[in-house]
Amino acid sequence: MSVVDSGSVNAAPKPMTPLQEFWHYFKRNKGAVIGLVYIIIMVLIAIFAGLLAPHGPAEQFRDALLRPPVWQEGGSWQYLLGTDDVGRDVLSRLMYGARLSLLVGCMVVLLSLILGVILGLLAGYIGGALDAAIMRLVDIMLALPSLLLALVLVAIFGPSIVNASLALTFVALPHYIRLTRAAVLVEVHHDYVTASSVAGAGALRQMFVNILPNCLAPLIVQASLGFSNAILDMAALGFLGMGAQPPTPEWGTMLSDVLQYAQSAWWVVTFPGVVILLTVLAFNLMGDGLRDALDPKLKQ
Repeated sequence: MSVVDSGSVNAAPKPMTPLQEFWHYFKRNKGAVIGLVYIIIMVLIAIFAGLLAPHGPAEQFRDALLRPPVWQEGGSWQYLLGTDDVGRDVLSRLMYGARLSLLVGCMVVLLSLILGVILGLLAGYIGGALDAAIMRLVDIMLALPSLLLALVLVAIFGPSIVNASLALTFVALPHYIRLTRAAVLVEVHHDYVTASSVAGAGALRQMFVNILPNCLAPLIVQASLGFSNAILDMAALGFLGMGAQPPTPEWGTMLSDVLQYAQSAWWVVTFPGVVILLTVLAFNLMGDGLRDALDPKLKQ
């Protein structure tokens, strides 16, 4: 009989923690990692805009109207990305605009996610007439273009950053309600829900303690994509004059204020547009990575 050397036996691999497993699958999507890095940079810029911005967002330099970027003839190192039609530094307004745009996106996603989860849980778990009423309202909301519905709501309550945020929260609700309801209808028939009911768990405990944690993965992915939609829609409302009002530094409002200079001063339109494009793209890429990391069907 041969003796097996105990030292030659390989030790079993140490199981990964949930966070390690998430990062293992998330980092395989290079685009998602790039999007995450960009978002982190934008968040840091938004937080420390007061320290990083070379000038104030509303500070005007009357001797430097429509000054081009530093690398173009006539540019100045004092205004790296040039100035707008009233002499405000474009780079500084972009930095302060990141603070407002990200804050609005965060508020819209949080409010719509919380309300959507509550209504979706009620519709999926209780069912009956309540489910029918909620889903018919959702169908009506989805039948209308989201941006048009937001425009109508802002027009009714008046153009402001708060009213625009609340309007975007309202139009984002249907997606979270339907997603939560679909996940609840799958989970409610599982054995652990039945066992909890037999043990005497009430409806609130079933919905928020037992069922909701198992429905979070698709909701997290939808929230990341909803963040990009909120930023894009807020920029659209600002461009149409229904969002943040001048001189508030907001990316969509920056585009609206200088649209007439699009041909003579390309930088006042290009840089806000590029920042909106890259930010929305980053959130979409990160959403793809979250889907890959959280969806068990995509894990090998």
